[in-house]
Amino acid sequence: MRIRDYDWPMSAPDIPFNKEPPGPAGEAARLSPLVRRVLAPNKGPFTFTGTCSYLVGEGKVAVIDPGPDDGGHIEALLAATKGERVAAILVTHTHRDHSPGARLLQARTGAPIIGCATHHPNPDPPSGRLDASHDLDHAPDQMLQDGDKFHGDGFTLEAIATPGHASNHLAFSLPEENGLFSGDHVMAWSTSIVAPPDGKMTDYMASLDKLASRSESIYWPGHGHALTEPQRFVRLLAMHRRQREAAILERLAQGDRSIPEIVRVIYKGVDERLHRAAGLSVLAHLEDLVERGMVVSDAGAATEVAGFSLR
Repeated sequence: MRIRDYDWPMSAPDIPFNKEPPGPAGEAARLSPLVRRVLAPNKGPFTFTGTCSYLVGEGKVAVIDPGPDDGGHIEALLAATKGERVAAILVTHTHRDHSPGARLLQARTGAPIIGCATHHPNPDPPSGRLDASHDLDHAPDQMLQDGDKFHGDGFTLEAIATPGHASNHLAFSLPEENGLFSGDHVMAWSTSIVAPPDGKMTDYMASLDKLASRSESIYWPGHGHALTEPQRFVRLLAMHRRQREAAILERLAQGDRSIPEIVRVIYKGVDERLHRAAGLSVLAHLEDLVERGMVVSDAGAATEVAGFSLR
């Protein structure tokens, strides 16, 4: 099984997930005066109904997350912007369902690719883990740092560094509409997977805190519907992760010492084909717990093959 970019739809009753399809692929849907959405046809158990590509502005537009390497989706974006000019292509992060389409769209429009940094894989990842989900060919014309702004024609996009799901993950705020393009850091349909070596739970939780302190009233995510009560939703996501951490600590207290042992209990009822992805999520929590001095790893650091115990 190849680990994909997203967590499965999880049964967290305290989180009001929206599992309704946002619309058909290929059609431009008007979401607000400045925002349109075109859904890519990459539906799947880890991508929900497909990647949401966003068109921002009128006349001279910015495209956020042109999606996978799919020529048909690029044609749909070009059809949606017929008579307009694509002035910039922004990318939230380099997972392969978000960034490869940027190069295809640039070849057709000449627009610069800006946003998240190039991904640099770990040359010696623990246990032989690879950054298989990343687009290693992504080479932006301009990388944005936290707080950097792109000034469009009648709109502004501000980069908000939100590492965790991916180390180079950015969200983009749209102050003219008090909105935020949240990428895969916050999604209405499911929790996001945080998978080492690139995903880091400490960063993910800090990024949730960062967004919870902001004032945007609507989030447009990388998959699924918009979020209209985003701060409450973000707080529930953080609570869910703390509950997951508590469950892991309880399993260690009960004598479990390996990730498969923990997964079998706390993900009971989840399709076993997804246990590999579940194990990476547990590993991310264990890495965080080891760094915080709450758990001990017999390998000195948290790895997939280490044994764990409470300190």
